[in-house]
Amino acid sequence: MSFQQQLRIFERKKLRKIFGSVQDENGIWRIRKNHELNELIGNADIVRFIKSRRIAWLRHVTRMDEGRMPRRILEWMPVGRRIGGRPRKRWIEDVEEDI
Repeated sequence: MSFQQQLRIFERKKLRKIFGSVQDENGIWRIRKNHELNELIGNADIVRFIKSRRIAWLRHVTRMDEGRMPRRILEWMPVGRRIGGRPRKRWIEDVEEDI
């Protein structure tokens, strides 16, 4: 299961807690279904929101002066060797995938 799926599941869980259960026509209480939650939140997607905010932050940092710390960290290339095994993803690589 991908991280994005886990994030969406967590969001649904919290939305069900926030909006609470609903009473059926028979008077039986039940949890809200996904399509009901979508109607309540207006089809907002947490993954899409996070990706858009990452892209906005990248634009903000690239407009900064060269000497500012966030800009220096973004452009910094570490020296030395990385540990063995599969290389970890860097933040900028995630943002490039979002774009």
